[in-house]
Amino acid sequence: MSESEDVRGRLQQMRGRAEDLEKAAEQATDPAERRRLQEEAHRLESQSVQVSGMASGDIYPME
Repeated sequence: MSESEDVRGRLQQMRGRAEDLEKAAEQATDPAERRRLQEEAHRLESQSVQVSGMASGDIYPME
C-alpha cells in the first residue's frame, strides 16, 4: 500500500468515526455525554482536515 493510500484510508476512518460520534451525540439523552461526543467528533474532523492539508503539501496548519 502506498503512503497516499494509507493517508486516504486513515482520513476516511477518521471522518467515519466523527460521523458516528455525531450520530451518537444526537441520540444521547445526557447533556454532558452529548457535549463530550460532539467535542470528540469536532476534534477528529479538525485533525482530518489538518492531515489532509499536510498530505496535499500545504505546510501551514489550518488553525
